[in-house]
Amino acid sequence: MNYSAMIKDNITDVSLFLRSDYKKYLSTASSKSGDLFDALWHHGPAVENEWMALRLYFNYKTSIDLYSKSRPGLELRETCWYTTPEQEKNGWGADYYIVGETVGLGGVRLWDGQNVKFLDPVTNRTAVVNRGLSSSYMEMISEGILYNDKETDIMVRVTVFSGKRDAMVEAFALTNSPVQFVTGLNYHDGVEVVQKKGLIATWGVHPPDIAAEPNEIGAAVMYCEDDFIMKKDDGKQILLISKPARYMKTSVSSANAREPKINTLDRFLRLIDQ
Repeated sequence: MNYSAMIKDNITDVSLFLRSDYKKYLSTASSKSGDLFDALWHHGPAVENEWMALRLYFNYKTSIDLYSKSRPGLELRETCWYTTPEQEKNGWGADYYIVGETVGLGGVRLWDGQNVKFLDPVTNRTAVVNRGLSSSYMEMISEGILYNDKETDIMVRVTVFSGKRDAMVEAFALTNSPVQFVTGLNYHDGVEVVQKKGLIATWGVHPPDIAAEPNEIGAAVMYCEDDFIMKKDDGKQILLISKPARYMKTSVSSANAREPKINTLDRFLRLIDQ
């Protein structure tokens, strides 16, 4: 089997590097404080497929943020997440998505029985990225989280696949005791929210921030209802609370109004229902 050819045809990629040394791409980064948000470019590790890029915030939030593309292709090595206005006008993707303090697009936190708990404080936090034969992934391992009077370690892995729009989000409790995971999808005023069996989806314009021009963004979290015992809307995000478990898996997807064939909510819903 020609593995070199498979890697060459892999239309996914990873990105992790320090602001202080942007020419050196890393495979791992670690901090005992759990916070390299300002030290790392695009605030943490990132992965991309043809249609979107995702990043994990390397701080207490560990949210998943989205970079949405208007045309298929790999872009992070060129734009480094922060597209210029000229690049946007020429069809490159951009950071249209605003996360704030929420989980973002399928980010992971914990439920202590009464409240949502950040994966923080920690004794150490590590990011890992890897580009494989037909996929790429990023991991965030948060160690020493105090959870219901015990310490636990949580790993979040986000995997993108060549030729597939959806990404897979997995969460692992790396200690013996099960936990209740929290995930979900955020929204803003004026954004349409759709909830169906095993699906939360949104479509609309996020508040202005980095992107030069507004753009309607579609986002979705797909999940198995049997894995969760509660759904909670706090006014900024719809949260899913899992049964006690040591593993959780969801899928996330996105599209935007500048894509020629998937530029409305109805078309986006038809795409993810396939």
